[in-house]
Amino acid sequence: MHPLADALGRLYARVPLGMRMELDTMRAACARVGHPERALPVVHVAGTNGKGSVCAMVEAIARAGGLRTGLYTSPHLCRFAERIRVDGLPIDDTTLAPLLSRALDVEPALSFFEAATLAALLAFRDARVDVAVLEVGLGGRLDATNVVPAPRAAAITRIALDHTDRLGSTLADIAREKAGIAKPGLDIVLGPMPEDLRSVIDAVARGVGATTSTVDHVPAPARVGLDGDHQKDNARVAAVLGARIGASPAAIAEGIAGARWPGRLERIGPFLLDAAHNPDGAEALARHVRALGLPPGEVGLIFGALADKDWRRMLDALTPLASERCYVLAGAGARAAVDPALMAGSYGGITAAGASEACSLFERRMRQAGQAGQGAAPSLVVVAGSMLVVGEARARLLSLPRDPPVAL
Repeated sequence: MHPLADALGRLYARVPLGMRMELDTMRAACARVGHPERALPVVHVAGTNGKGSVCAMVEAIARAGGLRTGLYTSPHLCRFAERIRVDGLPIDDTTLAPLLSRALDVEPALSFFEAATLAALLAFRDARVDVAVLEVGLGGRLDATNVVPAPRAAAITRIALDHTDRLGSTLADIAREKAGIAKPGLDIVLGPMPEDLRSVIDAVARGVGATTSTVDHVPAPARVGLDGDHQKDNARVAAVLGARIGASPAAIAEGIAGARWPGRLERIGPFLLDAAHNPDGAEALARHVRALGLPPGEVGLIFGALADKDWRRMLDALTPLASERCYVLAGAGARAAVDPALMAGSYGGITAAGASEACSLFERRMRQAGQAGQGAAPSLVVVAGSMLVVGEARARLLSLPRDPPVAL
C-alpha cells in the first residue's frame, strides 16, 4: 500500500471518535513530540461563520509581506492535504504521509481531528514557518487547536446558531465557548456582533486576563478578493490581524485583494459553490444571489445537509430563489445526512444520489435548452448546504482527485 494511503486509512479509522471536547489528550500528545504548539507564532481564529475566510486572508497577507506561512483549516473539500498548507500550497504527499504516521503513533487515543491538528503543528514546526494561522474546528474552549498557549493574535468572527448539541442552545452559550480561546495578555479582535454577545465574550476574556477590540471603526479594504458583502466584515478582521503580525498596509491590501478560498461563493462555469451549512450562512448566500438580479426561473439549486443542521431554515432562505431544485445525500461519514426525499417532499423538486449526479442533471438540462424547442434552463446553479456536497461538486466540475469526505 502507498504510504499516504496507509496513513490516511489509519487516520480515517479514528473518525468514529468524533471531535472530542477536551484538551488533556491533545496536550499529552504535544508534550511527547516536544511541544510544537509552543514553537510557532500563531494567529488563532474562532467563529461560527467567516473564520475560514479570515484565515485565508490573513495567510495571504503574511505571504504578501514576505513571511513563510502555515495554514490549518477544516474540513477539506476534496483532498485531506488541503487542511495543511505551507506557503499557500497543500502539503505534498511525500511529506504528509510520515507526518500523519508520527501523529498517529504518538497516542492511540487521539481522535481524527486531534491527530490532524497535531500533524499540522508538526508540519509547521518542521517547515519553520514565520506564522501559523489556525482555524478553530469546533467552539474554541475545548477545541484541539486551543493547546496553543500564547497566540500572537486572535479573532472571533460571526456568532450564529450551529453545533447546538455541543456548544449550547443559545447564542450566548456559543459565544462563551468561542471566547475560550482567550489567553492572558491577549487582545481578541471581534467581528461585527450584537452588544450582548460582545459582553459575554468580554466577561470570559477579562476572567483570564485578556481583552477584546472591535472592528466597528475599521474601514473596509478597497478591494476584497472573495465575493459577497459579508466578506467585507471578514476583511476588516483580517486587516487588523495582519497589522498585529507586523504586515505593512501594502501587504494587507495585497493579501486581502488576492486571497482565494475554494468553495466560498466560487463560480465554476454556471455553478456557484458555497459552503453555507447553517441558517446564517444560507441567508448570506441568499443575499448574494438576490444581488445578482436573476429571477427564480434562471436559478437552480443543489442542496444536501447533515441531519444535525437546521436544514429547514436553510431551505426557507434558499428555495424561493430557485425554480429548479435537486436534493442530494451529503456524504456524511460518521454523521447522518438528511434524506433527499424528505427535502423534496417538503420543498418540491427532484432527488439525486449525490452532488456529482445532480451536476450532471443540470448540465444535461442546460445542453437541452441550447437546442431549439427544448425550453428554458437555469443559467446559474447554486450548490450549498454542506461542505461535503460542495466538495463532491467541486471535484466533479474540476475533475479533481478526492479523498473520502469527513465533516470533522
